[in-house]
Amino acid sequence: MDEGQKRSGRAARQAERSGKGARVGRPYIVRNIPTYDVLSEENLIRIEAAADRILAETGMEFRDDPVVLEHWRRAGAQVSGTLVRFEPGMLREVLADAPAEFVQHARNPARSVLIGGKSVVFAPAYGSPFVMDLDRGRRFGTLEDFRNFVMLAQGSPNFHHSGGTICEPTDVPVNKRHLDMVLAHLELSDRPFMGSVTAEERAEDSIDMARIVFGRDFVDANCVILGNVNVNSPLVWDGTMTRSLRAYARANQAAVVVPFILGGAMGPVTSAGAIAQSLAETMAGCALTQLERKGAPVIFGNFLSSMSLRSGSPTFGTPEPAIGSMVIGQLARRLNLPLRCSGNFTTSKLPDAQAMMEGTMSMLAAIHCGANFILHSAGFLDGLLSMSYEKFMLDADLCGSLHSYLDGIKIDDDQLAVSAFAEVGPGNHFFGCSHTMQHYETAFWDSELSDNEPFEKWEAAGSADAATRANRLWKKRLAEFEPPPMEAGMREALHGYVAEKKAAAGDMWY
Repeated sequence: MDEGQKRSGRAARQAERSGKGARVGRPYIVRNIPTYDVLSEENLIRIEAAADRILAETGMEFRDDPVVLEHWRRAGAQVSGTLVRFEPGMLREVLADAPAEFVQHARNPARSVLIGGKSVVFAPAYGSPFVMDLDRGRRFGTLEDFRNFVMLAQGSPNFHHSGGTICEPTDVPVNKRHLDMVLAHLELSDRPFMGSVTAEERAEDSIDMARIVFGRDFVDANCVILGNVNVNSPLVWDGTMTRSLRAYARANQAAVVVPFILGGAMGPVTSAGAIAQSLAETMAGCALTQLERKGAPVIFGNFLSSMSLRSGSPTFGTPEPAIGSMVIGQLARRLNLPLRCSGNFTTSKLPDAQAMMEGTMSMLAAIHCGANFILHSAGFLDGLLSMSYEKFMLDADLCGSLHSYLDGIKIDDDQLAVSAFAEVGPGNHFFGCSHTMQHYETAFWDSELSDNEPFEKWEAAGSADAATRANRLWKKRLAEFEPPPMEAGMREALHGYVAEKKAAAGDMWY
């Protein structure tokens, strides 16, 4: 390697670390390590049998959506009022029509992601009403905060997806904020994104805005937007969620179907019982998408968590839900469905050691269980009540390391480095040998936030901890941000749609 090539390589890596080279990041990860299966075939069958009994004997309520009840009647379920019971095997038969993997197309085709199979997609955290940073503390989220987080995600090579409601923009009316959020995702990012699910008409607005960008015919034939819908655990689907789920499915867009189970509150305290409940609830939601439109893409979602049985407070990033996620991964693969699981969960109120310990526990569970779409990959703090700027940057760094972790180990003659041993010989170091020089730019993952300097140098530079370094980095990233290009006509059409929709309705603040 000549000196010019060395300088060019260093400049490229420095640019990527600064955020200016973020566009060269991968569109998604292809897993090169196996999943981790924790239960035997016998025990998986027992969990599936328990889920079948819950569905057949206890049943599930579907409230305030007569179309859903009619779907279930036609499919052969037993419908009594809003209570629906399912014969064993019925939902699995319906789910046979759902795709095992699909592409979610991005505004920039180079950013499109494959969801399913061996692919892994990282997306930011979702749904926090509060935001926080080291300068201003905890406060209600605003549209400015929302736009900032979209820009931070777009500016990092460690994410693949723009996410959805990264934080609630509480300074915008409830019935109009979805328009501003989708607009921000489309203008400030060229990655895939998620739309609104808080009302059927808001889901339809989200899809209509995607049609402006991608074209109606393309959207009808391809997935371009996701909608994250939650079960009202235990065993209740409310009409708000099923109407939004059906809106996405009939438009051939993907619903992410997710129970929200806190053991001891919305589900049993035992992991096996919570897993059986999760399987029952998720299968019903996923099957419903196929009754609305056969072959529509859908993601099997999971959100297991625990609670403090002393206080009743939710707990996140604990070991029982983490190992439960491993089992959910096995069950999703048996259904041949893409999986959304876990994330950087924590109940810590600060971007501290607790936050990173709990986040790493749950994030590694998502990695090893085989999750394809990992929502809540960055920013999750305070039991998901707060989106943290500093935690976002720390989690982004962890996501960067997981790219290398998921790559596994390549074995070939160059990687085995036998020639390097011949060059270096016994008792000498490898630091300057030709093999090291050939690989020094790419051999190891390079953290943006870790301090690897000697103690004295770190101390002389101000003794900054990780949160302080993260604070500096997010400000730098926002200052340097340049939005991806968008055609003027497309931007004008999006803004016109938003303005027309806002003008047609009064403001609702709750």
